[in-house]
Amino acid sequence: MAAPGGETSQTLDRGLTVLKLLARSEDGLTAADIAERLHTARAIVYRLLRTLEAHDLVSREGARYVLGFGIAELAGRLQPRLQTTIWPILRKLSEQTGSTALLSVADGDHALILVTAEPLNSTFHLAMREGARHPLNVGADGVAILAGRPPSAGDTEDVRLARERGYAVTVGMIQPGAVGIAAPIQVSDWATASLGVVQLGVKADDALVPAVMDAAAEASARLSGAPRAEAAERY
Repeated sequence: MAAPGGETSQTLDRGLTVLKLLARSEDGLTAADIAERLHTARAIVYRLLRTLEAHDLVSREGARYVLGFGIAELAGRLQPRLQTTIWPILRKLSEQTGSTALLSVADGDHALILVTAEPLNSTFHLAMREGARHPLNVGADGVAILAGRPPSAGDTEDVRLARERGYAVTVGMIQPGAVGIAAPIQVSDWATASLGVVQLGVKADDALVPAVMDAAAEASARLSGAPRAEAAERY
């Protein structure tokens, strides 16, 4: 296989594709399912699965395969880098908007508030608890993550609208009297994190939208190593 940066490994590419397929399937997939989606022989898929299983990246539940706990270990090692990279962006966004800024990540079918930044000079603002969880389809941060993924039959109207706009807005879904605006951090076609703000109110301030989208684009660029303009184009 050829790539702009040189040759790549077809076997490794297939293995990583298997992990992505399993990540997108809550109930797991059979070897036949995976072979069909990879357009490859089932014998090759079994070899890939056995290798991934040996590294705890895949586990088997009857005839179906799901992600293994080794994935969680790898993700846990990424969190410190994610926090360090995003913190300056959160701080800037919080001061710029006078709102609490937050980084949320997907944790199964829930959104986990990983890092927050509160404005230093604002008397009134909503404080969000780090470590709090809520369903992905509830709250702007989770909706934005879902909107950063390929369309699904289960998408709500909020998710479809957010995908069209490039950002999500929810009112009173997490806390009464609170407005949330968030955009996905897009380093692939399967978003796992979002960046946004939350503030008191019953209507979203249109002036916040460009600030949130700009911050999310900057976060995407830093995490992917892509030039800033290229990351911004995804929105």
